Amino acid sequence: MKPVVKKTNYFKSFDGTKIYYEIHGEGQPIVMAYGIGCLINHWQKQIHYFSQKYQTIVFDFRAHHKSGMPTDHDQISIDAIARDIHALMDHLSLEKASFVGHSFGTQVLLRSYDIDPKYFHNLIFVNGFASNPIAGMFGNDLAAQVFRYVKRGFDLAPETLSYLWQKSVNNPLAVQVSALLGGFNLSLTNLKDIEIYLKGVSSMDLRAFLKLFENMMDYDARPVFDRVGVPTLIIGGKKDSVTPAKYQEEMNLKIRKSQLLMVPYGSHCTQLDMPDFVNLKIENFLNSLRYNEGLQEMQPQE
Repeated sequence: MKPVVKKTNYFKSFDGTKIYYEIHGEGQPIVMAYGIGCLINHWQKQIHYFSQKYQTIVFDFRAHHKSGMPTDHDQISIDAIARDIHALMDHLSLEKASFVGHSFGTQVLLRSYDIDPKYFHNLIFVNGFASNPIAGMFGNDLAAQVFRYVKRGFDLAPETLSYLWQKSVNNPLAVQVSALLGGFNLSLTNLKDIEIYLKGVSSMDLRAFLKLFENMMDYDARPVFDRVGVPTLIIGGKKDSVTPAKYQEEMNLKIRKSQLLMVPYGSHCTQLDMPDFVNLKIENFLNSLRYNEGLQEMQPQE
């Protein structure tokens, strides 16, 4: 494999919030949006693979990790992240890109597309959903009830809940629980990747996480399906208990120019479980669109 140049930087988004991003490689741009509370590490296998041929762009959501916390906490929202994507494209002087969203990143991309579709050449959703994924999760409303209890507890005692949050997520049992709930396939995913994910979640500001999680529950992107007019690849995991196949099947049914791929043994992080298979399918999709033909010059704005 050829050496890949990595560039890191920040830009100020529409409201002045600093957004961290990385660029790996050169070529047609692919922008990747991870899930709520996740890290760029979730895309490591895709970055390594696609940066050989493409300009692979990853970034931290606002209120996540290396990106800044908005001064106005009302701007911790799907709408704001969707607008950050437009600001990122403008900052890099990119007219269009291929966009890949994992989990909550699918909601973000659907909203971003709906606000301004001109930036989107194609869409790729991995273990994605468009509406509240915890409604009826695991066949009951337990997850929704737990969220309400946690939010109520945080409103009453934010420091105590933040401490308990960090301790519980960093507990060694959290890896096993994450796998049990369908978040990862332990027989396929490297344990270190799960530990990195949990460490990242625990380091996130709990107030911001809860606010964004509530926004995720309230936002329904299904009306956007009929308005999506670009080629779309939808990938799901057959062992995903977090966002089971019904979410991806509904997208495939409603989005024109879409195709569905269900990955055997794939959990909620199919791109980590079976990266070679997922990467190949994404590359085949992009090749079918002849997306890798021609280059866009990247010229970051000051």
